[in-house]
Amino acid sequence: MKSENKQGIGLKFAINGILLGCSQRNFIVQLVISGLVAVAGFLFQLTTVEWCIVLLCIAGVLSLELLNSAIEQIVDLISPDYSLFAKQVKDMAAGAVLIGAVVSAIIGLIIFIPKFIDLYL
Repeated sequence: MKSENKQGIGLKFAINGILLGCSQRNFIVQLVISGLVAVAGFLFQLTTVEWCIVLLCIAGVLSLELLNSAIEQIVDLISPDYSLFAKQVKDMAAGAVLIGAVVSAIIGLIIFIPKFIDLYL
């Protein structure tokens, strides 16, 4: 029973972390974009495999953004004054999000452009 309590507490902490992420501007933007992609997925009737790919991309980008925000907060805590090293750490974390977002966008184009062409041309 105690391990179940710990798991429940861990889940509570994880949900709290996601909710904290929802207060971050970039996370909100990515949530909105994810919602638009989901609507497009329903409109274009994605296959099961396409949904799996799209959902993995969405989860990947949102997860990277949460990690980026956590890294930024840790760096700010450890190095409240300007530091070139701290800036480089933050830039690398932001770069990871950018790579994930760009690759996800390319995957989205690969999936959605043919469906758009089939529907409208």
